[in-house]
Amino acid sequence: EVQLVESGGGLVQAGGSLRLSCAASGFSFSFDDYTIGWFRQAPGKGREGISGISTSDGNTFHADSVKGRFTIVSDNAKNTVYLQMNSLKPEDTAVYSCAAGRVGIYSAHVAEEQWYDYWGQGTQVTVSS
Repeated sequence: EVQLVESGGGLVQAGGSLRLSCAASGFSFSFDDYTIGWFRQAPGKGREGISGISTSDGNTFHADSVKGRFTIVSDNAKNTVYLQMNSLKPEDTAVYSCAAGRVGIYSAHVAEEQWYDYWGQGTQVTVSS
């Protein structure tokens, strides 16, 4: 059974940093080809796909809204993906969730939630001004 568990959310001031973790079980980064995506949903808004990484080759994508501020990396030995978030802004406040799917990292659908099969429970990130 595939499970994803996020951690690392919290309250931070604008300009600060946080690192989110997504620990996966039920499959192996070293042997299975998945895209691990990070999504966020702010109050009253739809879910936005912001970053993703391929477990097979480490290639990544970042949405324009976070490009240059957020970095996604994977640790295959720990079956964990990290989202390093720097220069945080109040508009980054949201529930952040990780997801796993077979969508290709270069697919036009990589940021679309319906292409992901497994989801974590989410972690709250709040950025104060």
